[in-house]
Amino acid sequence: MVRYSIPIPKTKKRRCFKQMDFGNVFKFKKKDTTYELKNLTIKRKQVEDSINRTFHGVEAVVREDLVRIEEYLPSLQNLIDNLNKPCNREINSRFIKALKIRWSSALNLHCKPSSGLSLTSILKSPIFFQVCSIMFELHMVLFIYALKLREKAIALVSTDMVESAKAYREAAGVFDHLSKLGHPDYSTWVPIEKFPELTSSVCSSLGLLCLAEGQAVTANKAKEKGKSANLLAKLHYGVSQFVAEANASLLSKTNIQAKELSSRFLDYVSTLGALHELKSEKHLAESLESEGQVGEAIGVLRRALARAKKTTQSRDETWKCMFNNERGQVTEVMNRYERLNKSMMLQRIPLEAELPNPQGDKIVTLIPYLLIKKGKELNFELS
Repeated sequence: MVRYSIPIPKTKKRRCFKQMDFGNVFKFKKKDTTYELKNLTIKRKQVEDSINRTFHGVEAVVREDLVRIEEYLPSLQNLIDNLNKPCNREINSRFIKALKIRWSSALNLHCKPSSGLSLTSILKSPIFFQVCSIMFELHMVLFIYALKLREKAIALVSTDMVESAKAYREAAGVFDHLSKLGHPDYSTWVPIEKFPELTSSVCSSLGLLCLAEGQAVTANKAKEKGKSANLLAKLHYGVSQFVAEANASLLSKTNIQAKELSSRFLDYVSTLGALHELKSEKHLAESLESEGQVGEAIGVLRRALARAKKTTQSRDETWKCMFNNERGQVTEVMNRYERLNKSMMLQRIPLEAELPNPQGDKIVTLIPYLLIKKGKELNFELS
């Protein structure tokens, strides 16, 4: 299975910026409020430590990271709910401005060296943007939460495909929530094309990409269970359909961020779609051959190889090797069917226009994200 770890956005340069401290911005009369804000600072520090790790993808570590984020989010949402009350309108802007909320993009084209986007390059030279909106903080933490769920899915794929697919569905749910989350116009503080993570189109695309990856895991599980070639063909083509939808969102005319996205990320999306379309054609041919339609099976495989030849080769050697291996398998199957047809079946090879087209079955759905709210009242009366 093709794998790609989407880099994690960063929230500060440790030696350049002070830690964001909710409790020391202003002195409030109510001790309970100060206590809650100090606890919020501790929880955010734990999230910072998680995203600044030098290693990622280990299941136990990812689970710990998820727990930290899940503890921070309800407290952060509670702060937002309290700041948004009419009585706190004045303190709201002063409080947020004093916090100095800073984040960097990890999907931007300019975050990578010429050889490709890597986590190392992100750690070395991120560009930080300060935005005077608490929704900026919420958006970025939710974005990282979705990435961590996706990391969990990747870590589980070799040991528990059912749980892996579930984690992909949960990640898709968070990305979908982000794509619909109301937020202010960030362009006042940051050129939006420099921060793809903030756009609805990129969040929507990543949600669809997670559904595609979850469906790919489901297809592998179906193969493990010995399901029919016809079903496998539909499942793999469903993956390519999800990827096509993700691409459509990324490359839409209204989305000016596409040209600013990491080429490695776009390369991954393209390779994933092409690989599973090729797998779908292979299984479709196997299904046709099992029904005695060897001529049509040969035609389908020839069409698949012709399309694969036109596919832009991935610059990643691992992905290129996987695609070429799949193409080699398709070639072997086609050669076997051609020998069978020549010696026994003697069936006509239909023209491409006469061949059956792959049919997709998108069975993986997102798991909606639901935030658990604390509902604790904060009093921002200054001392």
